[in-house]
Amino acid sequence: MEKQEILASLGALAQETRLDVFRLLVETGPAGLSPGAIGSALELPPATLSFHLKELKSAQIVSCKREGRSLRYAANFPRMEALVRFLTENCCRGSNCNEPRPSA
Repeated sequence: MEKQEILASLGALAQETRLDVFRLLVETGPAGLSPGAIGSALELPPATLSFHLKELKSAQIVSCKREGRSLRYAANFPRMEALVRFLTENCCRGSNCNEPRPSA
């Protein structure tokens, strides 16, 4: 992922409601949820949810699929995995992060 894509993803998740929506969609898995189910689960009014889903979709951290007249939102798992890889690629400078560290 390019740095601008990373920043867009992190920016979209750096808001409490959007983070809640994303975590719910991650928990749900690839099948995703309808906006009504998301709104009910998180007690969000439709206009508020619509705004936050638009932001998450714009950052490509969630995807939207049309099923007839309905929409279904799901976490974009490849994007999420790429984001985690980017954040951890230089973790502990290549050493095992679980090993005890010498005292300084």
